Amino acid sequence: MTPQEVRQSAEQKMTRSLDSLKNSLGKIRTGRAHPGLLEGLQVDYYGNPTPLSQVANLTLIDARTIGVAPWEKKMVAVVEKAIRESDLGLNPASSGDLIRVPMPALTEERRRELTKVVRTEGEESKVSIRNARRDANDQLKKAVKDKLISEDDERRAQEEIQRLTDKFVADIDKLLAQKEAEVMTV
Repeated sequence: MTPQEVRQSAEQKMTRSLDSLKNSLGKIRTGRAHPGLLEGLQVDYYGNPTPLSQVANLTLIDARTIGVAPWEKKMVAVVEKAIRESDLGLNPASSGDLIRVPMPALTEERRRELTKVVRTEGEESKVSIRNARRDANDQLKKAVKDKLISEDDERRAQEEIQRLTDKFVADIDKLLAQKEAEVMTV
Protein backbone atom coordinates (compact mmCIF):
# COMPACT_ATOMS: atom_id res chain seq x y z
CA MET A 1 0.00 0.00 0.00
CA THR A 2 1.41 3.39 -0.96
CA PRO A 3 1.68 6.22 1.58
CA GLN A 4 -0.99 8.10 -0.40
CA GLU A 5 -3.44 5.16 -0.14
CA VAL A 6 -2.76 4.86 3.61
CA ARG A 7 -3.42 8.58 4.03
CA GLN A 8 -6.68 8.41 2.05
CA SER A 9 -7.87 5.43 4.06
CA ALA A 10 -7.09 7.20 7.34
CA GLU A 11 -8.83 10.36 6.14
CA GLN A 12 -11.96 8.38 5.22
CA LYS A 13 -12.07 6.76 8.67
CA MET A 14 -11.60 10.13 10.36
CA THR A 15 -14.33 11.71 8.24
CA ARG A 16 -16.72 8.90 9.20
CA SER A 17 -15.93 9.51 12.88
CA LEU A 18 -16.64 13.22 12.50
CA ASP A 19 -19.91 12.54 10.65
CA SER A 20 -20.96 10.10 13.35
CA LEU A 21 -20.27 12.74 16.01
CA LYS A 22 -22.34 15.33 14.11
CA ASN A 23 -25.19 12.82 13.92
CA SER A 24 -24.95 12.02 17.65
CA LEU A 25 -24.81 15.68 18.65
CA GLY A 26 -27.87 16.38 16.52
CA LYS A 27 -29.87 14.02 18.70
CA ILE A 28 -28.86 15.70 21.96
CA ARG A 29 -31.67 17.99 22.90
CA THR A 30 -31.25 21.70 23.43
CA GLY A 31 -33.94 24.15 24.52
CA ARG A 32 -35.46 24.20 21.03
CA ALA A 33 -37.66 21.52 19.54
CA HIS A 34 -36.66 19.72 16.37
CA PRO A 35 -38.22 16.63 14.74
CA GLY A 36 -34.87 14.81 14.67
CA LEU A 37 -35.28 14.11 18.38
CA LEU A 38 -38.11 11.67 17.70
CA GLU A 39 -37.07 10.19 14.34
CA GLY A 40 -35.18 7.22 15.75
CA LEU A 41 -37.79 6.45 18.43
CA GLN A 42 -39.10 2.88 18.04
CA VAL A 43 -42.87 2.34 17.88
CA ASP A 44 -44.69 -1.00 18.05
CA TYR A 45 -46.25 -1.21 14.57
CA TYR A 46 -48.32 -4.41 14.39
CA GLY A 47 -45.82 -6.26 16.55
CA ASN A 48 -42.70 -4.93 14.81
CA PRO A 49 -40.49 -2.21 16.32
CA THR A 50 -40.48 0.51 13.66
CA PRO A 51 -38.86 3.98 13.63
CA LEU A 52 -41.42 6.69 14.35
CA SER A 53 -40.53 8.51 11.12
CA GLN A 54 -41.89 5.48 9.19
CA VAL A 55 -45.35 5.50 10.82
CA ALA A 56 -45.97 9.23 11.29
CA ASN A 57 -45.27 12.65 9.87
CA LEU A 58 -43.06 14.76 12.16
CA THR A 59 -43.41 18.54 11.97
CA LEU A 60 -42.47 21.59 13.97
CA ILE A 61 -45.57 23.41 15.24
CA ASP A 62 -43.58 26.19 16.94
CA ALA A 63 -40.15 26.66 18.55
CA ARG A 64 -41.08 24.51 21.55
CA THR A 65 -43.58 22.00 20.12
CA ILE A 66 -43.22 19.04 17.77
CA GLY A 67 -46.29 17.77 15.92
CA VAL A 68 -46.63 14.05 15.27
CA ALA A 69 -49.34 12.98 12.82
CA PRO A 70 -49.59 9.16 12.58
CA TRP A 71 -50.68 7.92 9.16
CA GLU A 72 -53.17 5.50 10.70
CA LYS A 73 -55.76 6.66 13.21
CA LYS A 74 -55.34 3.63 15.49
CA MET A 75 -51.60 4.35 15.80
CA VAL A 76 -52.21 7.63 17.72
CA ALA A 77 -52.38 5.90 21.13
CA VAL A 78 -49.43 3.61 20.36
CA VAL A 79 -47.24 6.51 19.21
CA GLU A 80 -48.23 8.64 22.21
CA LYS A 81 -47.35 5.78 24.58
CA ALA A 82 -43.96 5.23 22.87
CA ILE A 83 -43.07 8.92 23.21
CA ARG A 84 -44.16 9.01 26.86
CA GLU A 85 -42.15 5.85 27.73
CA SER A 86 -38.99 6.99 25.94
CA ASP A 87 -36.07 8.28 28.00
CA LEU A 88 -36.51 11.78 26.53
CA GLY A 89 -38.66 13.03 29.40
CA LEU A 90 -41.46 14.24 27.13
CA ASN A 91 -45.19 14.40 27.85
CA PRO A 92 -47.20 14.22 24.60
CA ALA A 93 -50.85 15.29 24.34
CA SER A 94 -53.10 14.11 21.52
CA SER A 95 -55.90 16.12 19.99
CA GLY A 96 -57.67 14.08 17.33
CA ASP A 97 -55.17 12.84 14.77
CA LEU A 98 -52.34 15.13 15.91
CA ILE A 99 -50.03 14.49 18.86
CA ARG A 100 -48.44 17.62 20.28
CA VAL A 101 -45.10 17.10 22.02
CA PRO A 102 -44.14 20.20 24.02
CA MET A 103 -40.47 20.50 24.92
CA PRO A 104 -40.05 21.32 28.60
CA ALA A 105 -37.53 23.99 29.48
CA LEU A 106 -34.20 22.52 30.52
CA THR A 107 -33.13 23.00 34.12
CA GLU A 108 -29.58 24.12 34.92
CA GLU A 109 -28.80 20.66 36.29
CA ARG A 110 -30.09 18.94 33.14
CA ARG A 111 -28.04 21.33 30.96
CA ARG A 112 -24.88 20.37 32.87
CA GLU A 113 -25.68 16.67 32.41
CA LEU A 114 -26.14 17.23 28.69
CA THR A 115 -22.77 19.01 28.39
CA LYS A 116 -21.16 15.96 30.02
CA VAL A 117 -22.88 13.75 27.42
CA VAL A 118 -21.60 16.07 24.66
CA ARG A 119 -18.03 15.85 26.01
CA THR A 120 -18.24 12.05 26.24
CA GLU A 121 -19.41 11.82 22.62
CA GLY A 122 -16.52 14.09 21.60
CA GLU A 123 -13.98 12.04 23.50
CA GLU A 124 -15.20 8.83 21.83
CA SER A 125 -14.78 10.48 18.43
CA LYS A 126 -11.26 11.62 19.30
CA VAL A 127 -10.36 8.06 20.34
CA SER A 128 -11.74 6.80 17.04
CA ILE A 129 -9.61 9.32 15.13
CA ARG A 130 -6.50 8.36 17.09
CA ASN A 131 -7.20 4.70 16.31
CA ALA A 132 -7.34 5.56 12.60
CA ARG A 133 -3.97 7.33 12.98
CA ARG A 134 -2.47 4.31 14.76
CA ASP A 135 -3.75 1.93 12.07
CA ALA A 136 -2.29 4.14 9.34
CA ASN A 137 1.09 4.33 11.11
CA ASP A 138 1.09 0.54 11.55
CA GLN A 139 0.45 0.09 7.82
CA LEU A 140 3.35 2.44 7.03
CA LYS A 141 5.70 0.53 9.37
CA LYS A 142 4.69 -2.74 7.70
CA ALA A 143 5.35 -1.20 4.25
CA VAL A 144 8.87 -0.16 5.39
CA LYS A 145 9.48 -3.62 6.86
CA ASP A 146 8.38 -5.23 3.58
CA LYS A 147 10.67 -2.76 1.74
CA LEU A 148 7.76 -1.25 -0.23
CA ILE A 149 8.60 2.32 0.83
CA SER A 150 11.66 4.05 2.25
CA GLU A 151 11.98 5.27 5.84
CA ASP A 152 11.95 8.87 4.58
CA ASP A 153 8.62 8.23 2.83
CA GLU A 154 7.31 6.68 6.04
CA ARG A 155 8.37 9.70 8.11
CA ARG A 156 6.79 12.16 5.65
CA ALA A 157 3.57 10.13 5.54
CA GLN A 158 3.43 9.91 9.34
CA GLU A 159 3.83 13.69 9.61
CA GLU A 160 1.03 14.13 7.07
CA ILE A 161 -1.24 11.75 9.00
CA GLN A 162 -0.44 13.61 12.23
CA ARG A 163 -1.44 16.92 10.59
CA LEU A 164 -4.66 15.26 9.44
CA THR A 165 -5.30 13.97 12.96
CA ASP A 166 -4.70 17.43 14.46
CA LYS A 167 -7.12 18.97 11.95
CA PHE A 168 -9.89 16.49 12.76
CA VAL A 169 -9.37 16.84 16.53
CA ALA A 170 -9.61 20.63 16.13
CA ASP A 171 -12.85 20.17 14.14
CA ILE A 172 -14.25 18.01 16.94
CA ASP A 173 -13.29 20.61 19.56
CA LYS A 174 -15.06 23.28 17.50
CA LEU A 175 -18.21 21.15 17.20
CA LEU A 176 -18.19 20.42 20.94
CA ALA A 177 -17.79 24.10 21.83
CA GLN A 178 -20.73 25.01 19.58
CA LYS A 179 -22.96 22.28 21.00
CA GLU A 180 -22.06 23.10 24.62
CA ALA A 181 -22.86 26.78 24.02
CA GLU A 182 -26.15 25.73 22.39
CA VAL A 183 -27.06 23.50 25.36
CA MET A 184 -26.14 26.09 27.97
CA THR A 185 -28.06 29.00 26.40
CA VAL A 186 -31.38 29.52 28.14
